Order: sequence, then C-alpha cells, then structure tokens
Amino acid sequence: MEVFYIKQELPINRQIRAKEVQLITETGEKIGIVSINEALAKAEEKDLDLVLVSPNANPPVCKIMNYGKYKFEQAKKEKEAKKKQKILEVKEIRITPNIEEHDFEFKAKNIRKFLNDGNKVKITVRFKGREVNNSKMGEKVLEKFIEKLEDISTVEGKPKLEGRNMFIMLATKKA
Repeated sequence: MEVFYIKQELPINRQIRAKEVQLITETGEKIGIVSINEALAKAEEKDLDLVLVSPNANPPVCKIMNYGKYKFEQAKKEKEAKKKQKILEVKEIRITPNIEEHDFEFKAKNIRKFLNDGNKVKITVRFKGREVNNSKMGEKVLEKFIEKLEDISTVEGKPKLEGRNMFIMLATKKA
C-alpha cells in the first residue's frame, strides 16, 4: 500500500492563532470577518474542520471543510500527476571497435527501437588489450552509427574516451 503526503500541512481548528478570520463555508459562500471562536463554533456545529487556507491575507482566510477528505483528494491528485509523468531511461549498447556488419545492423535496429520509445541511448565502444591505442577505429564505428541514425536522432556531444571505453549519447529528434 502506497502512502502519499501533502507537502504542506495546513493549520486546523485550535492550531489557528489569529483573533479574527475571513470565513468561507463548505459550499464556498463567504460569510465575512468573524472571531476565531465563532468560526470554530460554526465548524463544530457542522461536524467539520476549520482550515487556514490563506495565512498571509489580512485577516487570514479560513474555510470550513472535511480536512481528512481534502488531504485524501490532494494525495489522489498527486498520484494522478505522477502517473502521467514520462520517466526518461538511458539504454546502453556495448560494442567492440571491430564489429561485423550484421552485428552493426542488429544493434542499429535496436537503437532505433529505443529512440522511437522515447529513450536516450548511450553507445559504448569497449577496447580490449592494445585496441585502446587505436581509438580512431572506435570513433569511426560511432560515426557510422551517427550517420545510420541521423534521421531520428541527435548527438549529445562528441565521442568521449574514458579509460578503455569510448561513448556517445543519442537522443530522439524534437518534432
């Protein structure tokens, strides 16, 4: 079971420290400026809470509402907003500098699929042994991928060499 919390807890009932408040009923009707005791009495009369909704106003604005229900609705809205967010993933493809043509085509097809799904792709060339001395081979392979996928992707920076790995990042082109 997931629990969601409202980022800001609002002062309710006896937590409100103002002497006078602008009162709004549960239906949204404005009653006007009343003493805090009178506002609390009206809220208790209806078995609801007095909630301070605008503490910076002069006088502060309070609303009569079911605070538990309000918190639940806020948590529900927050959960809905979270559902609609797209989480961006970075997929990684690892290759060697002397990749065969069939393997190249297969990896390019997978990268195209990842980019169409809206993910970023990190293409890493791994050098073994003395291959690292000839890093131009790795750059050529990465350039070949860039050319092959230039219709749907943009390159984020030049190829970087870190230790025995060289990599580039590809992102989908903005429409």
